[in-house]
Amino acid sequence: MNRPQVIFLDAVGTLFGVRGSVGEVYTDITRQFGVAADAERLNQAFFQSFKAASPMAFPSAIASDIPAKEYAWWEAIAIETFRRADLLAQFTDFSAFFAVLYDHFATAAPWFVYPDTHHTLSHWRNQGIELGVLSNFDSRLYPVLSALGLAEYFSSVTISTEVGAAKPDRRMFETALAKHNCPANAAWHIGDSFKEDYQGATAAGLQAFWLKRQD
Repeated sequence: MNRPQVIFLDAVGTLFGVRGSVGEVYTDITRQFGVAADAERLNQAFFQSFKAASPMAFPSAIASDIPAKEYAWWEAIAIETFRRADLLAQFTDFSAFFAVLYDHFATAAPWFVYPDTHHTLSHWRNQGIELGVLSNFDSRLYPVLSALGLAEYFSSVTISTEVGAAKPDRRMFETALAKHNCPANAAWHIGDSFKEDYQGATAAGLQAFWLKRQD
């Protein structure tokens, strides 16, 4: 296998993950607003809501409108999550709760970096291989990468909300490749989703690797 010019990596589930579970993080914040919740029930409700949502991409949006659209997209998922968990009516001010929740995920607090991440990124960087993040995340990814000490490794960050398309759409991969002036057959992509990362990258002509963290 030829040495790649650039290696792209997914973010959540590949470079770093959620501490405990999404449900546990949600539950910690709900307590601040006087709402008692079961973490496992919230976790299940979140993933049901997340999977049912449309891709987080806004094809016709101008750059200045993207942060507000990201916020609204996640707020709709949060509302549906607490509706599924029969907890929505317990909030006296759900908007205030969500504002705190949304800001929390822009910090290092709810995340942890996988033990192999720093070593592996350093190894590739020392070999002169360019590195990029390629993620269906929102613009909070920039402060999160910095807070987790990961930003320094990457010369590009490509997110779905800025591209206007989400993995496995080939436009995500083409946008990232263009930032490095790199042909698809000279790039690798690594991620934890078989459909979005492995199949998406393969269809776009990159060498793909499926990283099964949950196993």
